[in-house]
Amino acid sequence: MRIVVMGSGGTGGYFGAKLARAGADVTFVARGTHLESIRAHGLRVQSAVEGEWTVKAPAVERLDGQPPADLVLFCVKSFDTENAAAVVTPVIGPETGVLLIQNGIDNEEKLVRILGAGHVLGGMAQVFTTIEGPGVIRHVQLGRIVFGEMDGRETPRVLAFLAACRQAEIPAEISADVQRTLWEKYVFLTAHAGMTAITRCPAGVLRRLPDARRMYERLLGEMLALARAAGFPLDAGYVERSFKLLDGMAETFSSSLHYDLTNGKRLELEALHGHAVRLGERYGIPTPTVFAVYAALLPYVDGLPPSLAR
Repeated sequence: MRIVVMGSGGTGGYFGAKLARAGADVTFVARGTHLESIRAHGLRVQSAVEGEWTVKAPAVERLDGQPPADLVLFCVKSFDTENAAAVVTPVIGPETGVLLIQNGIDNEEKLVRILGAGHVLGGMAQVFTTIEGPGVIRHVQLGRIVFGEMDGRETPRVLAFLAACRQAEIPAEISADVQRTLWEKYVFLTAHAGMTAITRCPAGVLRRLPDARRMYERLLGEMLALARAAGFPLDAGYVERSFKLLDGMAETFSSSLHYDLTNGKRLELEALHGHAVRLGERYGIPTPTVFAVYAALLPYVDGLPPSLAR
């Protein structure tokens, strides 16, 4: 299976490296020193769970002149969605699937407008990874993918990617209702990312503080109300499962939003909390806790404000 990984950071780099190691035909799209290092030395994964390994695979900055892909693993930050869509256009053939593994709930709509509905697949990943340095991915915990066609069909390309994941020992499953799957992730991620970012604390600290858990629950409640209004009501046990997930996390587990904030990087704030606030306004649903997180983090949306830089 010919796979193009668009966005070879923590998530794309980790899953792409596992697929390449298992024999899939993988091409990484990267840039800067990360691209140079992958070309010169391969892509190295340092996993707290699986050990360390390096894969050698083609790495490019642009895809012009490349043959059509069977599947594009689309793993860029939400604010780069439109630009990345233009980059992958040269490898989009009639049957190419573009599987979005991103944060947020509206990226699929953006890709459908650019590439057409017949190409877009939805998905979510449960994984915590970062770029440790140029050409190096650090894997901390988890590593599961849930994905599917937007209309729920089990198409040949979906089954082929499932087989590739199994060959690569990536826990994966097909969702028959991928939009609900996306909402299940969005509700939890907005709460967890918000709490870890606004407090600058990992899961181990948050779960021990009763008032932090209380705020966490309020965020979940507001997000669940938005899910219901959007037509994706989640079951009554969702909050309990969310706290079970929080309590089972590694002590130092945080979120990509926390990582980007504490490293002075641009934030996916608009795709998460900003979008939720706008949905609340659209549906007439109060989201005071989500708004508080959004407003508190907004000064850092483009990285550390210049006035705070040393």
